[in-house]
Amino acid sequence: MSSVADKQTTPSSLLDRSDVRVTHASGLVETVNAFKDRVRSGDLGSLPVIVGLVLIWSIFTIINPVFLSANNLVNLLFDCSTVGIIALGIVCVLMLGEIDLSVGSMSGVGSALLGVLWVKQGLPVPLAIGISLCAGALTGLCYAYMRTRFGMPSFVSTLAGLLALLGFQLFLLGSTGSINLPYGSSMVSFGQLLIIPTWLSYVLALVPGLVMMVMGIRVRQKRMAVRLSAKSMTTVLVKPLLLTVLLVVVVGYLNQSRGVPWMFGVFVTLVLGLNYALTKTRWGRCMFAVGGNAEAARRAGINVKRIYVSAFVLCSTLATLGGVFAASRLASASQQAGTADVNLNAIAAAVIGGTSLFGGRGSAWSALLGIIVIQSIANGLTLLNLPSAHRYMITGAVLAIAVIVDSLARQSRLSHGKA
Repeated sequence: MSSVADKQTTPSSLLDRSDVRVTHASGLVETVNAFKDRVRSGDLGSLPVIVGLVLIWSIFTIINPVFLSANNLVNLLFDCSTVGIIALGIVCVLMLGEIDLSVGSMSGVGSALLGVLWVKQGLPVPLAIGISLCAGALTGLCYAYMRTRFGMPSFVSTLAGLLALLGFQLFLLGSTGSINLPYGSSMVSFGQLLIIPTWLSYVLALVPGLVMMVMGIRVRQKRMAVRLSAKSMTTVLVKPLLLTVLLVVVVGYLNQSRGVPWMFGVFVTLVLGLNYALTKTRWGRCMFAVGGNAEAARRAGINVKRIYVSAFVLCSTLATLGGVFAASRLASASQQAGTADVNLNAIAAAVIGGTSLFGGRGSAWSALLGIIVIQSIANGLTLLNLPSAHRYMITGAVLAIAVIVDSLARQSRLSHGKA
């Protein structure tokens, strides 16, 4: 006679298998086929940016093999961290169908506050950074208040904030226009020199795969316990193992040069933290709900105003942190900090990485993948001794393609009833 446990694993006894119109992917082959079906229906995820990144790296490597050298990739990771953190905040507001045009100026104010409080006023570095982050959070709170209280479009409020913050940055820096950070200090070393120890980098490379594996096994056990269909153990284990192998290979290659920068490690930690918050918490589910349809979310009992506040506060705070990192990277806070193409790159990184401009779709990985694409273009063109004009044109073209792909994918999801 078969046991109760055996009966629970029989497809006919599973509660979610009663509707024959719904397909369930349990095995590895079924999972691959389900992925193909999602792509055909317009649920592309990070696939376009990964394909684009492979093409970009292949082209630059063919033209100049130095591009894929370990030393050049370490420099690339340093450069990705500052704007990448700002892009991480942009992901939060874009998911709600909003925008923050002041992140560049906010990062400039963050670097200026660090210089004034630490260098001129003599405050400890942690306290100076903390005050700067509080200023960023307060700015985001103001944007959220104008959006929820007066219905002011975020495009207008953040555009006004861009000008106000730029003026505040100039006021903080005074007539000199710049503040040099002490060379050799912990902050400057963090932004230019500090590398994760080799042994620790390998340990950290194992963590994402192990966490993914443990969570996958737990989810499988919980679903089986309540008689729901679950992925096979092979399917649960394959993805974490592949991710672990990839990360170990990458870390090993980078360690042939200087290794993995601490700055990039902090950036990836923030990405993992936001990814967990968006996918595993009630707040994350509310973010997706409000971004998809704010009125429907309100009627479902979600505090829409609180979600807007959290998104704008996170965005401005992360922009400030990006400015602090940029100051440590350049060893100075100047009037040029946060200007030029910082806004463009931060917003473009989120969109190129896969976050939808229409709201309701996106992930923390968008910031990481998008900024790697943008910095790869800038780094590759620099190695080819091409002017900045080419970088702006190519980045703009890539951004346009990303938006077109997003629009076409959205139309495909609508036609398949999956929007």
